Amino acid sequence: MPHGASFIGSAPGNLREIPLTSTSAAMPAVIHYRMIPTSAPLRLILASSSTYRKQLLQRLRLPFEVAVPDLDESPLPGESPSATALRLAQAKAQAVLDRFPGSLVIGSDQVATLDGAQIGKPGNHANALRQLQAMRGRQTVFHTALCLLDGRKAPAVAQVEDVQTLVTVRDVPDAELDAYLRIEQPYDCAGSAKNEGLGIALLERIDSTDPTALTGLPLIALTGMLRKAGVAFFTL
Repeated sequence: MPHGASFIGSAPGNLREIPLTSTSAAMPAVIHYRMIPTSAPLRLILASSSTYRKQLLQRLRLPFEVAVPDLDESPLPGESPSATALRLAQAKAQAVLDRFPGSLVIGSDQVATLDGAQIGKPGNHANALRQLQAMRGRQTVFHTALCLLDGRKAPAVAQVEDVQTLVTVRDVPDAELDAYLRIEQPYDCAGSAKNEGLGIALLERIDSTDPTALTGLPLIALTGMLRKAGVAFFTL
């Protein structure tokens, strides 16, 4: 693969490499993902830097691009977890739509809470261990907010939803928590565990209306929004 190229491997034989492009040094790069043949009547963009969300969106087999929004993701004073997630999902989508007018943009954000307090990304081993110790044997609520912003209309039309997932972590000893963190190093994940990886072994129960929400992009909700926007999934 040439330097600077990106590739999706979810549908062998139907994909091609597209070079990484950037319009300026100050603007984040846009990574292009193209199915072959590409006959989509619209431009679909995922407003995210998350590899997990990109992998989930690939499952829908739609042509899409990825653009990284640049914004402050700090919660506002007195803001509820759901409100934070919804605001940021919409802000991410709007930031990308401002750069690419006329497109259909997907924005998503996730906020985890324990006893009403927000849990952020740990960033390092010590913080991650403290998070898992606090969550152990208890229920954590994950708010995964989704925004589909349709810029083909003026003004743009937004569909939004907050999908809640209840997660219970097993009551396991510190040694197991420490070992897990050293193996998978989920320091970029709120809640300090990758449910799509080895972290599933730490979980006792997951309750949600959308099984993909916990990973960061609720596909059931998203496909419903895309259908309302006129996107077809089963065309041959």
